[in-house]
Amino acid sequence: MSETETGVRCMWMRGGTSKGGYFLASDLPADRDNFLLRVMGSPDPRQIDGMGGAHPLTSKVAVVRKSGREGVDVDYLFLQVFVDQPIVTDAQNCGNILAGIGPFAIERGLVTAKGDKTEVSIFMENTGQIAIATIETPGGQVTYKGEARIDGVPGTSAPVPIVFADTAGSSCGALLPTGNPVDVIEGVACTLIDNGMPCVVMRGDVLGITGTESPKNLEANQELRAKLEAIRLKAGPMMNLGDVTKKSVPKMTMVSAPTAGGAISTRTFIPHTCHDAIGVLGAVSVATACLLPEGPASELAVIPEGNEKLLSIEHPTGEMSVIATMKDGEVHRAAVLRTARKLFDGVVFGD
Repeated sequence: MSETETGVRCMWMRGGTSKGGYFLASDLPADRDNFLLRVMGSPDPRQIDGMGGAHPLTSKVAVVRKSGREGVDVDYLFLQVFVDQPIVTDAQNCGNILAGIGPFAIERGLVTAKGDKTEVSIFMENTGQIAIATIETPGGQVTYKGEARIDGVPGTSAPVPIVFADTAGSSCGALLPTGNPVDVIEGVACTLIDNGMPCVVMRGDVLGITGTESPKNLEANQELRAKLEAIRLKAGPMMNLGDVTKKSVPKMTMVSAPTAGGAISTRTFIPHTCHDAIGVLGAVSVATACLLPEGPASELAVIPEGNEKLLSIEHPTGEMSVIATMKDGEVHRAAVLRTARKLFDGVVFGD
C-alpha cells in the first residue's frame, strides 16, 4: 500500500488571510505535485473531492525542512495549487502562509521554543530571501490565542510580527525590473515593481473603476478582466518573469485615493480572481510603489513624515499595515503584523 493510501502527515493552518496544508518536505511522496492536486481536489471549481476551499487563497501549500544555512532555522517552499487547472507552481512567495511557518516548525520539533517568545528565521526558497517571525511561546509551547486582530479574519489571535529585509528584486532581479518607475502598457501607465512580490500597479480610474467596488463586481467586469490580462501578459517578460500565461504572477493592483484614513486604496487580481484583501508581500510592494517619487501610486498616496513610515494599505475587507524603514531615501526594511491558527493536525489522503 502506498504512503498516499495510508495518509501523509499534514497540518492544516490559517496563515494570515490564507489557508492551506503544511507539510514536512520529508513526508511528501516523490510524485508531489500530482499528490497535492488530489489533496486539494484540483482541477475543479468547487474542489469538492479535496481539501481546497474553491478559492486561490484556500488552495495553498507550505513545504518546510530544517535549514542547513548558517543563521537560518528552516527553509520554506510555497506552492500555489490552482483551483480549476492541474497546476502546482512555485513562481511566487506567500507572506500570509509564511505566518504559520514559525508555529509549524516549533510544533514539528524543527525549532526549540526559547522563553515566552521565540524568533524563527525562515529562508523563503521561492525567492531566496529571509524573514524573521516572532512566535508567542509561553511556557515553551506555541499558543494561538491572543488579542491581535487583522482585517479579513474574524476574532483575535496571537500576534505574529514578521520582518522582511533585502526583498527588492527577489523574483524579478531588481526592485524596478525595467529600470523605470513608469512603463506604459496597453495605453496604461504602470509601475512594474518587485519588493517581495511582483506587482503591476495602475491607477484604478484609468481603468474605469472608483476603487470602492466589491471583488465580485470587479470579477463580473469582463472588459476590465480582459484589459488586465492583456497588460499582465506583456508585463511578464518585461519583469523577467517570461511567459506568465500559466503563472500566478505578477499580481495586478489597481490603486485609488484612500477612503478610510490609510495611505492608498487597492483592488488586486491574483491573477484572474479579485482578492478579498491583499497579500502580505503584495502590500509591501504596493507600499514601496507609494514611496517612489514617480508613478501611479505616488500620485494618489498619503505618505506620513519621518524615516519610519506606517503605511495603511486599504483593501476590500479592511487594511494591512506596512512599516517601512527608509534609508538614503529608499525602503531599507519592511515589517508586517500577521496571525495564524492551527486548524487540524493529522494525515491527508491523495488516493
